[in-house]
Amino acid sequence: MAKPEERRAARYLRQQQGLSIKEIAAELSVARSSVSLWGRDIALTAQQQAHLDDRNKHHPAQRNGSQANKAKHRQQREQYQQEGRLKAREGDLLHSWGCMLYWAEGTKNRNVLGFANSDSDMMTLFIKFIRESLSVPEDLITIRINCYVNQPEDFERIKQYWLEVLQLDASQIRKSTINNRPKSSLAKSHKLPYGVCRIEISSTRYVQHIYGAIQEYVGISKPNWLD
Repeated sequence: MAKPEERRAARYLRQQQGLSIKEIAAELSVARSSVSLWGRDIALTAQQQAHLDDRNKHHPAQRNGSQANKAKHRQQREQYQQEGRLKAREGDLLHSWGCMLYWAEGTKNRNVLGFANSDSDMMTLFIKFIRESLSVPEDLITIRINCYVNQPEDFERIKQYWLEVLQLDASQIRKSTINNRPKSSLAKSHKLPYGVCRIEISSTRYVQHIYGAIQEYVGISKPNWLD
């Protein structure tokens, strides 16, 4: 079968019958990547998508594989929380401060540690906790800045401020949010001259470590933090 015919057939099976990429590839004996490319502009109807989801949900291999993966990742999160509980029993004051700060101000995300504030002293304490108590590798530590500026040089000044305060390299800055300062604030003293800085670490391990430690310090149980 010539490629144009395969493409037309793949598009028909996708658009008219709502078959999955895998099913179409098997039907036409072509690569899944080709089918994906040929039909990337085709949006399934709500009914087709629901039917496809239902088939996948009831497919034994997929269902069993999905459940096994969920169980595996949950067990790993439990292990990381246990590490946090054990660390909490060491009596590390900095560790307890950092965990309590995160409980109050941190992003409650299962896989990403996020902590944002405009107070440089608080940010300095938190990054000290990250480095010394959690031993997070430096290449995992990133920051984002949210600020109001009118000139490019203003952002440069703010960026350098946070890099110096947190002892970071410019390569650790990620895409930041820069807004024009409203005219109403130009005549007033600006309350947040350096904006808000957010520390981010994409790691399930460190987030779950903190969750486990918080529960140990406070004597509470938060099973939903595993989900």
